[in-house]
Amino acid sequence: MTDRPRARISSRKQPKQARSTELVAAILDAAAQVLAREGAHRFTTARVAERAGVSIGSLYQYFPNKAAILFRLQSDEWRQTTDMLSGILAETQRPPLDRLRSLVHAFLRSECEEAAMRVALHDAAPLYRDAPEAQAARASADRIIELFMQEALPGVPEATRALAGDLIVTTLATVGKQFSEAPRSLDEIGTYAEAMADMFCGYLGALRPSSRDVRDLVGVGTGN
Repeated sequence: MTDRPRARISSRKQPKQARSTELVAAILDAAAQVLAREGAHRFTTARVAERAGVSIGSLYQYFPNKAAILFRLQSDEWRQTTDMLSGILAETQRPPLDRLRSLVHAFLRSECEEAAMRVALHDAAPLYRDAPEAQAARASADRIIELFMQEALPGVPEATRALAGDLIVTTLATVGKQFSEAPRSLDEIGTYAEAMADMFCGYLGALRPSSRDVRDLVGVGTGN
């Protein structure tokens, strides 16, 4: 039995002129609106073209199918998340757990602000999640987490650091999706994020070999 061929998810061509760039931007903006309103199961290229006010032929010049549009939206979302990870976790002048706490707050706010589209993208993931392009896009975020865990847990075995990083990322993604499915106030988001950050910080602190190490991790002076 042969595997079914994967749908092509790469764009047909990259816009080079201002007019082409504007056309692609209009298509992606329309796609985001259709996805948030209709969901992944009712998402079609015809609906996107109609919403963008362009012909289906113009859309196909840049995107060969709906999977390619959805992957572009997902890639943009991954890029934003990677930029957020890098911007917060790379602030080495701040203690690691302080950065992790900031990341949890920023991530949950981001999930709630764009909940409809993020939930729909999650539903559309089977169209592209196993493609090489998707794996490459996730690799950069994985590397950021790996470097952070090396800094946050020095002297801890690599396998333990990898497990800790995977648990944090998986919990953030899963809980963030579920939490954002209902409307949330800023106070609710802040309270939930603080509790989750406490859980993560307690977990990483427990992996360190001594209380002095834990104080160093959170940036608390010993008074000596």
